[in-house]
Amino acid sequence: MNRSFTAARQRVLARLGALSMYRLVLFALVGLLLVALVLSAAGIIVSPTPLEIAVSAVVLTVVVAGVDAVAQRLLGLPWRVESSLVTALILLFVLRPGVEPAALGGLAIAAALASLSKYLLAWRGRHILNPAAFGAAVVSIVGSFGAFSWLGTSASWWVGAPSLAIPVALLGLAVLWRTEKVRVVLLFLVLAVATSVLRQFVQAQEFGIAADLGTALSFALLQSPFLFLGAFMLSEPLTLPPRRWQQFAVAAVVGILAGWPLSVGGLFTLGQERALLIGNLLAFAFALRGAVRLVLERRTAVTPTAQELIFRAQGKLSFLPGQYLELDVPHRRADARGTRREFSIVSAPADLPELRIAYKNGDPQHPSSFKRALAAAEPGATLAVTGTWGDFLLPRGETPVLMVAAGIGVTPFVSQLRQLQATGAQRDIVLVYVAADSSELAFREELAATGARVVVFTRDEPADLPAHWTWARGIRLDADGLQAAVPDIGSRHAFISGPPRLIADLAPALQKARTLTTDAFAGY
Repeated sequence: MNRSFTAARQRVLARLGALSMYRLVLFALVGLLLVALVLSAAGIIVSPTPLEIAVSAVVLTVVVAGVDAVAQRLLGLPWRVESSLVTALILLFVLRPGVEPAALGGLAIAAALASLSKYLLAWRGRHILNPAAFGAAVVSIVGSFGAFSWLGTSASWWVGAPSLAIPVALLGLAVLWRTEKVRVVLLFLVLAVATSVLRQFVQAQEFGIAADLGTALSFALLQSPFLFLGAFMLSEPLTLPPRRWQQFAVAAVVGILAGWPLSVGGLFTLGQERALLIGNLLAFAFALRGAVRLVLERRTAVTPTAQELIFRAQGKLSFLPGQYLELDVPHRRADARGTRREFSIVSAPADLPELRIAYKNGDPQHPSSFKRALAAAEPGATLAVTGTWGDFLLPRGETPVLMVAAGIGVTPFVSQLRQLQATGAQRDIVLVYVAADSSELAFREELAATGARVVVFTRDEPADLPAHWTWARGIRLDADGLQAAVPDIGSRHAFISGPPRLIADLAPALQKARTLTTDAFAGY
């Protein structure tokens, strides 16, 4: 990855980071819907017609939103309208639209099944299967039996039309950059396309037909739903496992099964949405853990604008230094971002059962509903952890490391340095710590106790710096400043935790490092 690409990618991510994950996916799907309507009206997409698309979209939206609203009211959960709309729009592009009563009935059943699966097929607050894939698969499989042939729809994946390939690719790329799943979905695409091409050649040989590589590639890329399946369904964070290698394994399985759908007893094939469901089950097996609850013991201010929460874990909790957890804080009148958030873990695994997280207080005039609920939590409150995730992990061995942290982004490094200290491991580490001013340097005493060398970038000079800490004399942290502070950056593995804009600014210097691992504040 070259410097200009890294900088451009982080600047795009900085802009995309202003949107919640569901909102970005919703905007992308609405954009794709508008493109499809225009192409259908122009006759470029022959089937479905604009009327079929519009009527089907209304039916799917009403049913998914209605079932979600009832289920969430019964369970005392906030209504996540954006999640409902995303599910409905994905179903629209997967199933065959129609205006006949049988078709609309089939669409309604698929929508209801998709919505119900979020609550009936769930584990610790997270659905196990992609809802749209589940609804589409059940209707398609059941409808293939004669007794249920009255179901007037099935998975057609009309989104794989060649005229939609470029819009799907561009909108999907925005989603994948936001979720940082480009490489995972790229592996899926490579394997799906390669398997599909191989299948076409095998079938051509069986029928004594000459196969053409260009035609086979064109069909796999431009006349299949692989792009949509990867960008908008496989990439869903809630149904992916926590570690990157596990995500690659799931992508590989789904890619191979989607590229060469296997027949099950001659009744139906394991194609597309069914391949994704198998990948979902594999992801669930990777992520399966016992229930973990956190009991809030106390909270402390770590800077004028940030605070730390100290919990005691109930149940077996395992994580690696540098990983993050997802915390569920149920509350009424939740805003569009819902009741869950991700937090880097401050404490080290050696500190368990004590577990600590920290966060910025946010805008006091317009706090999110989640931060209001978290701020209102009293000692003794019990909150649920829905999972621990991430690959922001130090490399093995004794290779020198560079850590770059912005403000409260220092939290994963505190965990890593504390764990090294607890185990007695020695490592050549330099931490570059940037903050608005010296009062915003969180966890100073803990960092000082680890003995790591720290270079501080603040406007004002911090008082009483430890002997192994230095102040950069008020200069702004940019690529040149980073190179001057760490002249041996080329020999180090670099890790940076901060906003995407900072990562983009430092890209020219960070690209000189042996490797670069980023932990951007994008969230979802």
